[in-house]
Amino acid sequence: MHETELQALIAAQEKTIQVLMDTVERQSTAGASSLELLSHNLGLERVVQHKTEALQKALRELQQTQAQLLQASKLESVGLLAAGIAHEINTPAQFIGSNIDFLDEAFADVQRLLAAVTEQLQAVRGGGDVSRFGDALSALMDEIDWPYLSEEIPAAIRQSKEGVRRISTIVQAMKEFSHPSSKEMVKTNLNKLLETTVIVASNEWKYVAEMETDFDPELPQTECLAAELGQVFLNILVNAAHALTSKIGASSGKKGRIGIVTRRRGDQVEIRISDSGTGIPEEIRARVFDPFFTTKAVGKGTGQGLAIAHDVVTRKHGGALNLESQTGEGTTFIISLPIEQGEAG
Repeated sequence: MHETELQALIAAQEKTIQVLMDTVERQSTAGASSLELLSHNLGLERVVQHKTEALQKALRELQQTQAQLLQASKLESVGLLAAGIAHEINTPAQFIGSNIDFLDEAFADVQRLLAAVTEQLQAVRGGGDVSRFGDALSALMDEIDWPYLSEEIPAAIRQSKEGVRRISTIVQAMKEFSHPSSKEMVKTNLNKLLETTVIVASNEWKYVAEMETDFDPELPQTECLAAELGQVFLNILVNAAHALTSKIGASSGKKGRIGIVTRRRGDQVEIRISDSGTGIPEEIRARVFDPFFTTKAVGKGTGQGLAIAHDVVTRKHGGALNLESQTGEGTTFIISLPIEQGEAG
């Protein structure tokens, strides 16, 4: 059941109850007997009870539908990002593999060098011709190109360590992003949550945008549903990347800008996510948060991303989600959240 259907049900219930109350009032005014009034009152109570039960059932169905939509949106996002994340992991994994192959071959050369040095040491101890062994050792060092190995071996180790760190960062970010949603509000570092989202979505934006972040280091931890807010940030960030792709093209080599700013505003925190993309035409700005509204081509979007984001921010957190846009110049989404949920509203 959609929210509009629930609102219609509530309106119908209110109308039914009002009609019954008007009937009782007319009969009371007309001097109806106590028995008649009691009968109508009991009838009114039964109708109210029945309507209340129906309304409670409808509310449960609506809440269940909203939860299913949120989970579907999350799964859609994970599916959308899966190929990109695989690419992000595959790239460092490939050069780690290449470096291991190089180190394997280099180690064989180092073993030969160590064997020659050991042989020379034994010859020196036995009184052998040091110069002859020295010449042989120099020839071997030239053969294996020791100056090259002495530079490239440490470089390969550094690159491999960086690749492992990069993979670990991506896996940790994905683990945090896909963590099962908690139904309890918990204090969360929103700067860290935004950093995680940027990493998870990096393959969506890195080819079309320069990412600029300006996080308030003093931003207080905020009571929120972290997993659901992460989905909000992801939806807006992916939309920004798509807006830039529409403006400059996916393979033009040019890049736009995506900026993320966090600030404290009194008892609220403010997150601004901006892009230098196509902007949103004025005539449709009022509809961007409507369910199923999308300007993307068929198969490119469900129209649920911003609707879910608006619901999560406003209804579940008592915050506000607004936008500023200029056609052809870009869009900024502004998320305001109460630091403490007791301050919401």
